[in-house]
Amino acid sequence: MPQHWPAAEIAQSILQGFDDYRDGFRRITDGARARFEQAQWQEAQQASAQRINLYEDKVNEVVEGLRQRFAGGQLLDVQHWPLIKSAYITLIDPRFDDELAETWYNSIFCSLLSHDCINDGNMFVHTTRPALRSQPLLPQVRSYAPQGNLRGTLEQIFRDYPFDVAYDDLERDLVKLEQVLRNNLPDWVCKDPQLTLELVNPVLYRNKGAYLVGRLHTRDERWPLVIPLINVEGKGIQIDTIITDEAEVSIIFSFTRSYFMADIAIPAEFVAFLRRIMPGKHIAELYTSIGFYKHGKSEFFRALLNHLAGTDDRFVMALGVRGMVMTVFTLPGFNTVFKIIKDRFSPSKTVDRNTVIDRYRLVKSVDRVGRMADTQEFADFRFPRSKFDPECLAELLEVAPSTVVEEGDMVRIRHCWTERRMIPLNMYLETASEAQTREALYDYGMAIKQLAAANIFPGDMLLKNFGVTRHGRVVFYDYDEISYLTEVNFRRIPPPRYPEDEMSLEPWYSVAPNDVFPEEFPTFLFADKAQRRLFAELHGDLYQASYWQGLQAAIRAGKVIDVFPYRRPDSPQNQP
Repeated sequence: MPQHWPAAEIAQSILQGFDDYRDGFRRITDGARARFEQAQWQEAQQASAQRINLYEDKVNEVVEGLRQRFAGGQLLDVQHWPLIKSAYITLIDPRFDDELAETWYNSIFCSLLSHDCINDGNMFVHTTRPALRSQPLLPQVRSYAPQGNLRGTLEQIFRDYPFDVAYDDLERDLVKLEQVLRNNLPDWVCKDPQLTLELVNPVLYRNKGAYLVGRLHTRDERWPLVIPLINVEGKGIQIDTIITDEAEVSIIFSFTRSYFMADIAIPAEFVAFLRRIMPGKHIAELYTSIGFYKHGKSEFFRALLNHLAGTDDRFVMALGVRGMVMTVFTLPGFNTVFKIIKDRFSPSKTVDRNTVIDRYRLVKSVDRVGRMADTQEFADFRFPRSKFDPECLAELLEVAPSTVVEEGDMVRIRHCWTERRMIPLNMYLETASEAQTREALYDYGMAIKQLAAANIFPGDMLLKNFGVTRHGRVVFYDYDEISYLTEVNFRRIPPPRYPEDEMSLEPWYSVAPNDVFPEEFPTFLFADKAQRRLFAELHGDLYQASYWQGLQAAIRAGKVIDVFPYRRPDSPQNQP
């Protein structure tokens, strides 16, 4: 290899690009407090999308810079990259965000070279970071020991987390907070002299809320601890409630919500703390929830490789009605589905492949309000043929031969999305009790309403396109027909001109491509008449064009809805 090969310089250029990205990430994130204090809700949504787009923008910038600076083809010679990786490891070893720096390197490598070149010699398929760090850690947690004075401890917490906007009524909120805490914990806990409250230093911001996050523990027991704050325009900041239930905290960090903004000094340690209070969460989901979605993707991929290597699991077709646009397969022991665009769509579908891709990418940047599953987009997955059930592989090759390709003993998936696996709502209702059916249909209607109020129209609202999570929430997951609500023209069906009109197979009125007639929803959504009647009782307003038109007017006027990812004692309609 030529002595002048500039491996160190290329490694340094990649790391400089990462520093530039991290600076931009911090600038956007650091503005979250001011946006919360000033009730700049639309700006908060714009900042969320801007921060997501920043990653790809900066990767493209670095790749173009490398191409210009190191022209002549050597940059694209894969045999040089083990040296670049080695130099890069030396550079990132002292850092506190080194695991993110590895993912950044991978992004640059994959943008420059073919996915055929991916291996641990050239890039970080597996991490080189130590599980335990040798560096002295920065303090990330504040600890409080009530010693029987719970009220005084709560007062101290809010002195330690000040805002530039006054509290509406801090005294009232502290009384409420202490009462909720005592009601939610066993009687002995608040009296235990060893009770400790720990809160992470950064406040977490998302949409219209701010969150203090931590845990309570005694010598033998522990609970998560989340304190949501809201800024009520014209009044000031209010402490909304206090949450110690692990399931509810898990919902707050759900894969169906936008990413938090928080000033996190040591991401790995922060995620480790979150994992202690939510042991059921995968590390990939926790990284994603705090904005490091690309590293979440890396951790997901590593977990997938480890699962395939350590089990006899084979890919099978996912349960549910076969899609007209996407084909979906899964691993029984891995809580994820893999979605591939078919080569040919059903004749009733008017979208094309590029439109579907655009709509799936749209989901990443919009406010998902807890009702849309997050997705990860992958290119050039390669799996052993033996890891596919023969019937699954045959179906994939039949419906998507341009995407699923056999290469000897391997199967290459050129392009796919991953989503959390859920029970399709139509299948859930087949075995649901009367109470479960009522609850699921109520939440199904709430999912539609909350998406609509966030300016998202699902398009195809059939039950099969919604899923039920492990916490019983109804979530939308089929995005090929989504659009902004404000792009849809909601109309009432005009009265028939003549008696013969009602007998005609053709409508007696014109229908434009974006026209939607909510009066048609009952028969379109529900074949089961009992479910149709129940849904009309629960959410009959969805069948009226005026309901949708009212939401459109509010959105155009700049209104950003309140959707709370936790139970509010005084607002049962906002159950998570």
